[in-house]
Amino acid sequence: MHRQASEGHRVLISAPYGNDAQSVALLLRSQGYDSKVCPTINDIAEAIDDHVGVILVTEEALHADLEPLHHALADQPSWSDVPFVLLSGRQAGSRRSTDAIRRRLPENAVNVILLERPLSGESLTSAVASAMRARQKQFEIRDQITELASERARLSTLLELIPVGVAFVDREGSTVVSNPEFRRFLPSGQIPSRLPDGEERWIGHEADGSRITRSRFVTARALRGELIQGVEFLYKPEVGDPVWTRVSGIPLVEDDRITGAISVIVDIDEQKRGQTALADAAQELERQVEERTEALSDALAKLEAEIEERERAEAALRQAQKMEAVGQLTGGIAHDFNNMLTGVIGALDILKRRIAGGRLDDLDRFMDAASTSAQRAAGLTARLLAFSRRQSLDSKPTDVNALVLSLEELLKRTMSERIAVSIVSQTGLPAAIVDANQLESAILNLAINARDAMPDGGALAVETDVVIVDAAYCATRPGISPGRFVVVAVSDNGTGMDAATLEKVFDPFFTTKPIGQGTGLGLSMVYGFAKQSNGQVRIHSAPGEGTSVKIFLPVAEEAAETGEAGSVALHHGDGEAVLLVEDDASVRLLVRDVLEELGYDAIEVAEPEAAIRLLAGGRSFDLMITDVGLPGMNGRQLAEIAREHLPELPVLFVTGYAENAVNRSGFLGENMQMITKPFQIDVLSAKIGEMLNRADRNDDPR
Repeated sequence: MHRQASEGHRVLISAPYGNDAQSVALLLRSQGYDSKVCPTINDIAEAIDDHVGVILVTEEALHADLEPLHHALADQPSWSDVPFVLLSGRQAGSRRSTDAIRRRLPENAVNVILLERPLSGESLTSAVASAMRARQKQFEIRDQITELASERARLSTLLELIPVGVAFVDREGSTVVSNPEFRRFLPSGQIPSRLPDGEERWIGHEADGSRITRSRFVTARALRGELIQGVEFLYKPEVGDPVWTRVSGIPLVEDDRITGAISVIVDIDEQKRGQTALADAAQELERQVEERTEALSDALAKLEAEIEERERAEAALRQAQKMEAVGQLTGGIAHDFNNMLTGVIGALDILKRRIAGGRLDDLDRFMDAASTSAQRAAGLTARLLAFSRRQSLDSKPTDVNALVLSLEELLKRTMSERIAVSIVSQTGLPAAIVDANQLESAILNLAINARDAMPDGGALAVETDVVIVDAAYCATRPGISPGRFVVVAVSDNGTGMDAATLEKVFDPFFTTKPIGQGTGLGLSMVYGFAKQSNGQVRIHSAPGEGTSVKIFLPVAEEAAETGEAGSVALHHGDGEAVLLVEDDASVRLLVRDVLEELGYDAIEVAEPEAAIRLLAGGRSFDLMITDVGLPGMNGRQLAEIAREHLPELPVLFVTGYAENAVNRSGFLGENMQMITKPFQIDVLSAKIGEMLNRADRNDDPR
């Protein structure tokens, strides 16, 4: 490595006799050394620089003036000691003293390798290599000295500028090195434990609260081998205010022997006084918080009393509003029912009088009037059940396009001549899961509302479409789940509604019509029907721009059911046994008479227990007709018990309202049907005939 070193790589050669210098240079160059021949010692002196690694001279070259060489060596830095390889000769018959030859070199040339001639080239190159290695060590020492000097300078700068007092203390407690911040506290250089007034000027306390004594001072403990960190002292100078400090001590150990310690003093006076000020401020804040808390508690108590009073007032207001709404509802319903009951009671009274008087002509007119009034009452009851979401729905896959188109003529007859009716159906519309009859009623209700909103004429549009409702839509419009929905929209260009009215349109009992002209159940019925059908209703309106109501109905997985509508003929029985279970005597009487007139053998009971006793007694029945709402158990539970005795027994449920039967598909089992009160004889007859015919087909061995 020394051959290629950036410094100390050159060999200076001075051999004045013959070709000795060139021969040596040639030998060294062949070994990779940078060799330079200097004719005289003076040339050697001038060539000495950082590139010189070895000076090789012969004894003969030393006969010149060596003063220039002495000065050149004296000018070298303290770490530099250029190696000399001195080649001496031997004369015949005499041997020279080695010391005498060495003394020919200047006295400051002390790093000398003496070789006697003649010698081999290997010996020469070995000596040069050894000297060159020694020279490289000198450069390494130079670099280390330079680095140590730099580190010392950096440490000195750090100690001078750091805002912390630092001192290196010897074993006797005297400071060897210290910075200005340390000397601010201890200008004498003696640690506090060695000062006569140390305990008076440095005041600290142990963990138990006792004063720290001289022997327990930080640096004294560090000199005994303890590592002490952050002990607080109040330093009292001769002049000026006391200063809070934090003192640490670090023992210096070499070969398991304590050689001194490092003492560190940190000025924490500002921090300490800040803590004191902060503690005072915290106490003041705590006092203010207590005062404010007490004031807020008083204010909160007053506020709670006011809230309680307001809640009582709001509850009273809601009760008053509810009673007003109920009054409005009952007023409208009472008015409608009185009209209907007048038609029924009046017609029946006239019929009784005429029959009693033997006047039997023209009775059909009064019977039709009574029937019409009763049908109106049934319609009003159905609207009430729809509003309460307790009507019995027969939901099934339905072709909504076909249903809407079938209503076109009825809608045109219902509207005035100045209202144009249009049906816009979406091509390829999928079937919807819905009760077709209830959907017809909802569309007619919306159409009538639209008609009333267009007293001067306008346009009514009924449209169908299919939409996909995603999770983002549902997140901002609660009440509907993601999925595909068939949409039926009923729109008009009538008077429209403002925002305040829109907020209340679905509220029960709310109506914009005068008392007696509306019950406020129209839109509530539509809303209840849609929700019960797992759908939703949306309404858009603005004053002068009209209104659009959209009913969302879930898409069916299967195709719509088809069937031919037509008149229903009465189905007469042939003595089949029918078990009738009905707790209402009037209804039971009428249904029994209808069954007997239709040719069935009717056995009536008023309670489920009586029916169970008949079934348990082994009596056979072809059909059971039961009310859903019975005392003790419902009709569905009774049907389960009946099937235990007669597994194939058809069951026809009759309901006016039953909370558990609002969804027929989940309520009815195999060979079970349901009709809703009030019903007509032909509907009851058709249902019975359908169920008995199905039972006959199931029993047919073919």
